[in-house]
Amino acid sequence: MIRPLAVAMGDPAGVGPEIIAKAWNARQLHSLAPFFAVGDIRSVQRVWDGPVIRIDDPADAAGHFADALPVLSICDAGEVTPGQPSVAGARCALQTLEIACGLARSGAAGALVTGPVSKAQLYDVGFVHPGQTEFVAENCGVSTENAVMMLAGPTLRVVPMTVHVAFAKVPELISIDLVLTKARVTARGLYRNFGIERPRLAFAGLNPHSGEGGAIGREEIEILQPAIAQLRDEGIDAVGPFAADGMFHARARAGYDAALCLYHDQALVPIKTLHFDEGVNITLGLPIVRTSPDHGTAFNIAGTDQAEPGAMIAAIRMAASAAQHRTDVNTTAGAA
Repeated sequence: MIRPLAVAMGDPAGVGPEIIAKAWNARQLHSLAPFFAVGDIRSVQRVWDGPVIRIDDPADAAGHFADALPVLSICDAGEVTPGQPSVAGARCALQTLEIACGLARSGAAGALVTGPVSKAQLYDVGFVHPGQTEFVAENCGVSTENAVMMLAGPTLRVVPMTVHVAFAKVPELISIDLVLTKARVTARGLYRNFGIERPRLAFAGLNPHSGEGGAIGREEIEILQPAIAQLRDEGIDAVGPFAADGMFHARARAGYDAALCLYHDQALVPIKTLHFDEGVNITLGLPIVRTSPDHGTAFNIAGTDQAEPGAMIAAIRMAASAAQHRTDVNTTAGAA
């Protein structure tokens, strides 16, 4: 049995508090493992009239989970108005992320689920990372290169090998070493977090028609093909590169466990098209399990009871499942 999950609320003016509360409300319907929210308890009470209980110790969460949403209230965001971000709210979001990450690292929480934040607001209070993924990786002592962002839904998992960079810079960032690093972490992560013993990795080409044999680009020939050949020599089931426009229909998706893509939109357009309300961001390569709903703060609907909790529910379920898989893997390894 894993410990209760720590769910960081994210920006208190966003939809994080609401979707966490709605996830708790749907706990029985979706058979959710016990979890507790981390943040400002008043942020939940402003947008939800269901039962909430303040806890001082994560160990108390499981005992209260059946009757109320446990909240480890560790910051005061002030008089936050839903939909109106503030400096105080951003400070609370950053503190919440730090504490929740620390709880997962120490083992006090079974996994970390992060609510949506506003990077623009965080930058105003000294946040220096491109996103929460990089922040969590650094706090876990893992280099950015070895922390892989995977977006996962019921029928598709994708990994963007470059993320928040201008498209014009993508070709110069792609290298054999980058492809090898991302693929190795992905293969190991699929085993540790999803229980897939021999993961099948499919690679998208950078150029239209995967370069058309070099006629419209040579990245596939000079970078992707040699990297894929080396991965196969290492025993990793790697195939491609394929034309990206034919990789994401139902028959194609049945042939791989994860698609490795060269840039942000190549990966995120298909996952958001197929699983917009169920997409989960899971970070591979960390010593802890970390997931997040694959959407933003939605300030425009915060406090209006319109936020859909599907992605948060999926993130909580995936975090619990991955934590259990890791426990099983460690138990098996110990027995061996």
